[in-house]
Amino acid sequence: MLAGLWFCYMALGLSMASLAPLVSEIEADLRFSHSAMGTVMGAWQFVYIFAAIPCGMLLDRIGARWGLAIGAAIMGLSGIFRGFAGEYIELLAAVALFGVGGPLISAGAPKVVRDHFEGAHRGLAMGIYITGPGIGAVAALGLTQSVALPLLDGNWRVLLQFWGWICIASGVFWLLVAQDDPATPVRSEEKIGLSDLAEVVRIPAVRLILLMSVAVFAINHGMGNWLVEMLKNLGASPSRASALATIPVAVGVLSALTLPRMAVGSRRFAVLTLLFACSTLASLSLLAQPHGIWLYVTLVVEGIAAGSMMTVLVLTLVEVPGVGARRSGTAGGFFFSAAEVGGVGGPVLIGILFSVHGHFSSSLMVLALLGVMLLMGVFPLRRLLRTN
Repeated sequence: MLAGLWFCYMALGLSMASLAPLVSEIEADLRFSHSAMGTVMGAWQFVYIFAAIPCGMLLDRIGARWGLAIGAAIMGLSGIFRGFAGEYIELLAAVALFGVGGPLISAGAPKVVRDHFEGAHRGLAMGIYITGPGIGAVAALGLTQSVALPLLDGNWRVLLQFWGWICIASGVFWLLVAQDDPATPVRSEEKIGLSDLAEVVRIPAVRLILLMSVAVFAINHGMGNWLVEMLKNLGASPSRASALATIPVAVGVLSALTLPRMAVGSRRFAVLTLLFACSTLASLSLLAQPHGIWLYVTLVVEGIAAGSMMTVLVLTLVEVPGVGARRSGTAGGFFFSAAEVGGVGGPVLIGILFSVHGHFSSSLMVLALLGVMLLMGVFPLRRLLRTN
């Protein structure tokens, strides 16, 4: 079952990262500006904001087996439709469709882990499945320019459709391995309703985690979507920039396998502090335009933060007293709905600031400021959870 969960999450990361190494090709083919491309890359996050809570409630009603399968199918259709896009609005709509399927995967995965794992094993299971998006992103970033496009004679449309079919395959595989899933949908008298939404959001620790999630996603999505262009702005060729961009993703996989498992009890706050500090330092280092060994160090530090910030926050959320197994899908929906406000704002803001200033300095200053704010948020979060 964990393998099926990982496959779905890998397909999620693959689809999320599929546009970043194709920015130049898509902009040239469809005559986009950087700011227009920023709105395309942020389109699915915008839809995600409004879809995540209903999707979380749906997961608590129908169960994770069918919820994740439906999500994978929708992600696949999004990838296939991207390949048929002939103009801005068509590509925008195809990417936006991903925002309907994505929440079913991202909110459903923590629910599966919450229902089937305990203690440190829960952190390890979450760390394992969260490596899926990283590996999917490595595949998209590392293979697109160097392998896939040359094999396809530069046809970015066929490539995006191929990624879409992988998403559909992940849903089929999940249905097969989840057949013996002992978890069942809640009984009719226990169905999740609007009162559960109010009770979840009324918890102070939940509200703070939701606020922190906005900053985490602004950093992760902003850096993830624009890192290739930032590296090209430092003088790297398109193929080298794509290759360098896989470093933080690969490091993020290792981070996700180790740090969430350590984030148990009071150590969780030390881990969060480390992650937010790494994020801040990486943004400041990129602002200094590093080269040579310092560029590699910067990318490694960025990968440490990006690989585990979201995971540890989600792990914290599902264990907040008052959430529980019954409302874990709803809480996950809340988390990703709030977080995608930053997921939209990050890529769009970076694109706009680049168009205005012609460089990424102001964007990196904003990302560093968000990292500092996250560091400051760890202390009240620790106090609230200890009180509970």
